[in-house]
Amino acid sequence: MNLRTDLALEKREIIAEEEPDGIICERTEASGAAVTRIEVINEAGEKKLGKPVGKYITVEMSAFSEDSRIFDGRLKTLTDELSRLLPKEGTILVIGLGNRDITPDALGPRCCELILATRHISGEVARSAGLGKLRPVASVVPGVLGKTGIETAETVRGIAETVKPSAVITVDALAARKVSRLGCTVQLADTGIVPGSGVGNSRCGLNRELLGVPVISIGVPTVVDAATLVCDMIEDTGHTVEESLRRRIEKEGAAVMVTPKEIDLTVERASRLVAMAINCALQPDITPEDLLALVS
Repeated sequence: MNLRTDLALEKREIIAEEEPDGIICERTEASGAAVTRIEVINEAGEKKLGKPVGKYITVEMSAFSEDSRIFDGRLKTLTDELSRLLPKEGTILVIGLGNRDITPDALGPRCCELILATRHISGEVARSAGLGKLRPVASVVPGVLGKTGIETAETVRGIAETVKPSAVITVDALAARKVSRLGCTVQLADTGIVPGSGVGNSRCGLNRELLGVPVISIGVPTVVDAATLVCDMIEDTGHTVEESLRRRIEKEGAAVMVTPKEIDLTVERASRLVAMAINCALQPDITPEDLLALVS
């Protein structure tokens, strides 16, 4: 059975080999967070991990639903990791993916509400406001196909052709394999994203090939596929899932997604932390406290 997960870390855990060909993995401890960096360096690693060649950074921290702090080591860790993936200059386009009306899928739209958009602020206006060193940033929530009738990739490509960013940042909710990673994990990658893949509704990917610039994806897992959850829990007990039971689980659980009961609080705090990390990475000359005041 294919255990569904968007996390490169979990895909790496499924591989039994200690050092798979084409995959480099390192783990470090940062302030209030554990950081796992996985790099897929060639086609062999791509086939093993099921992920495109590129860098995948997973930051594990305390559950968002249990910790309301924002100005701590978690923010610094996310800011530092994101800064390493971004070009040093040029306009940045931030895309909030997902459906604002469905809480587990609302991370992207809610995050964009707190992004400091500055592309329209320049010259004397910026200097008079004491914001003379602003990096140009644009922020867009393209909506979902079911509401707009337009593929997200079509919308983003059209906007990118006008804005001409040096890089695009996408923010989206993800699916995990384990419940323990919901609402306490952030994944960053420089390979872009396929909207809807977490819930089995994959659309056209947002990546360098489509947009012509680096696409950095940021995601927080908010759901677990029910079939994956059941099989994973059974196997964690040391038992093997019999073929007849596996078929039943796949048939009845494939269309069901599980999310924590505190998902409202999780998405609210996760979107705030991710948004502030983006703001801090893009506007390093402004303090986190001032950035929060500007977007609140």
